[in-house]
Amino acid sequence: MKSGDKMPQKADIEIEVKTQFLPDESQPDEARYVFTYTITITNNGDEAIKLLTRHWQICDANEKVQEVHGEGVVGQQPRLASGQSFQYTSGAILETPCGTMEGDYEFITDSGGLFKAPIPAFTLADPSMLH
Repeated sequence: MKSGDKMPQKADIEIEVKTQFLPDESQPDEARYVFTYTITITNNGDEAIKLLTRHWQICDANEKVQEVHGEGVVGQQPRLASGQSFQYTSGAILETPCGTMEGDYEFITDSGGLFKAPIPAFTLADPSMLH
C-alpha cells in the first residue's frame, strides 16, 4: 500500500458453509474420499465488493496439507452489492475420511480498498466415521 492510500474499512462479510460427503464417488479402498462444500457469501456492508481471489488450506487426518490459491471461485469473480449474496458449490478430495478446510477470500470495494475475509475452519467428514 502506497503512502496516502486509503486504508479499507473492515467490510461486514458473512460466510456460511455446508458440507456433504459423496460416498458414491469415494473409494475408501484407494484412500479417496470426495466431499462437496457449498459456500454462501453475504455482503452486509454498505459498499459493493468484488471477490478477487481465494486461498484454502485443506488438511486431512494424516495432517497432509493442500494449499489452493486462485482467482475467483468456480471460474467467477462475483460482485456483491450491499445486502447481496452469492452461493457456489465446489469439491475437495481427501486421502482420509475426515479433515478440515480454512482460508480466506480477497475482495476489493468499489472505492478501491482491498481486504481479506477469513473463512473459519470447517470439517469434512464421512458421517459413518463419526460416533
